[in-house]
Amino acid sequence: MARNKYNVDEVLETPFDIKHLKRSFKYIKKHGKKMIVALILSILSAVSGLLGPIITQYALDVTIPKGKDGVLELIGLSILLIATILISVIFSNIRSRIMTIVGQDIIFEIRTDLFKHLQELPFEYYDNRPHGKILIRVVNYVNSVSDMLSNGLINLVLELLNMFFILIFMFFVNVELSLVVLAGVPIFVVVMLIIKKVQRKAWQMVSNKSSNLNAYLQESITGARITQVFTREDENAEILDNLSDSYRKTWIKAVKYSNMVGPSADVISIIVRMAIYGVGLLIISPAYITLGTIAAMTSYASSFWQPIMNLSNIFNNFINNIAYLERIFETLDEPPAIKDKEGAYELPKIKGNVSFENVTFSYEPEKTVLENVSFDVKSGESIALVGPTGAGKSTIVSLISRFYELDKGRITIDGNDISEVTLHSLRSQMGIMLQDSFIFSGTILDNVRYGKLDAEPEEIKKACEVVCASEFIEAMPKGYMTEVNERGSMLSGGQKQLISFARTLLSDPKILILDEATSSIDARTERLLQEGLFRLMEGRTSFIIAHRLSTIKNCDRIMYIDDKGIVESGTHDELIEKRGEYYKLYTSQHEEYAG
Repeated sequence: MARNKYNVDEVLETPFDIKHLKRSFKYIKKHGKKMIVALILSILSAVSGLLGPIITQYALDVTIPKGKDGVLELIGLSILLIATILISVIFSNIRSRIMTIVGQDIIFEIRTDLFKHLQELPFEYYDNRPHGKILIRVVNYVNSVSDMLSNGLINLVLELLNMFFILIFMFFVNVELSLVVLAGVPIFVVVMLIIKKVQRKAWQMVSNKSSNLNAYLQESITGARITQVFTREDENAEILDNLSDSYRKTWIKAVKYSNMVGPSADVISIIVRMAIYGVGLLIISPAYITLGTIAAMTSYASSFWQPIMNLSNIFNNFINNIAYLERIFETLDEPPAIKDKEGAYELPKIKGNVSFENVTFSYEPEKTVLENVSFDVKSGESIALVGPTGAGKSTIVSLISRFYELDKGRITIDGNDISEVTLHSLRSQMGIMLQDSFIFSGTILDNVRYGKLDAEPEEIKKACEVVCASEFIEAMPKGYMTEVNERGSMLSGGQKQLISFARTLLSDPKILILDEATSSIDARTERLLQEGLFRLMEGRTSFIIAHRLSTIKNCDRIMYIDDKGIVESGTHDELIEKRGEYYKLYTSQHEEYAG
């Protein structure tokens, strides 16, 4: 099987780093009061539960031997025993409800922070990572970590207190037999250390395989059409079989180790209880050790191993989730390539004057794309960018939108340096339509409204009419209320672009950027669109990148981009008359279409 990003295990085998736990306290502090209440309820529940064996001991040793004289007392003790059990259950139930709410709140807060941050990360972040592995951090890892941050910390304190209370009650009942119970602790610790070491690695491997499987499933669903076009169904099924089989084997192995914990504790607990009977009845005088004492001690001995076992599980859970926390914080620490500078101000309502002043830019060091590029565009001008692939056309429009930082120079809009203004105030006044027309699941109306959330239905319809989208939309069964699937699978490429175009127009931008926006529109639709485009461009500064030169013939200025800068600039007629690079490109394309 080919080695791809989806079957490369994430490295989760990291040492326990307390700094990640300390950093997570910001989410815990918000719910401190609720967690303290839950802890108090837990303590009261635990203490109530521990009173049962003492009541039983008293009943066996004192009340029952009284015979008929002790009936009423026995009934009272029975009621008291039931009351302690009920109190323990009620307090435990209230505590569980409180911590369920706290856990869900923590999930909400971490996931919201992650989602907000992911939306600010640069395009490269998503290009270099399988989306399924990003998704598993936002969903699975957050779910797992939230339980550790809520119940885990309280349970840690609670189980330690449980052990402390049980020891107090045990030594109160009988010191010698309490020492017998404690003698089993070293054996249990050795067994748990052996099991936990392999158990931790096994569950980390399960997490790795789950991440790989999730990543491949997401990729396969997204690329289902390509799979069918190239008849890759069998090969993909084999890859999924291998990934699923790998997950199944690691999961079975992890469960096998986890299932060893309970029986091991049970065996040691049984041995200890046998030792209590043996020591109590054979070594210590039976007259000294009463039936009630034996009953109480065996009950406490059984209870004593539960918090120890729980503590080992909590520790193991902490170790695994610290690795998940690290991945979550690793994502949160991923620096946005572009962010507001300190002291950035809101860009005032713009007219649309754009200036490049000696702009130099490179995606990678020593690979300059643009070098000392300068030009001025007046408000309302339409500028077409043409040239060979990779020359820097899309780079220019991306820099206007400030998707990247410049190496040198500056770009201004109405005299405002775009690096000094807030990103939201800049991009909210621009209409940007890229070649990839993304359609969200929902109605067509909602997809167009994405460009202006408070738009009225009439505004939406008008925008669709301008870009010639209303005809095919109104021909659909439910018109604008027609439901479309994620990525617009039920729409043609041209229809998706027209909807995306209407979405862009609806925001009424002062600067309009069209990057190969008509690439999927057929010749007939393009001709219908021309008139609407020119009406739209009136009063707006427009930058257009188009493969078909017929789309940009009537632009105010055409810039031929190559060799790290602007090779030629002028109107269509001026550049044709000049017989330079644009002329060669135009005539070669004209001959291609004519042929």
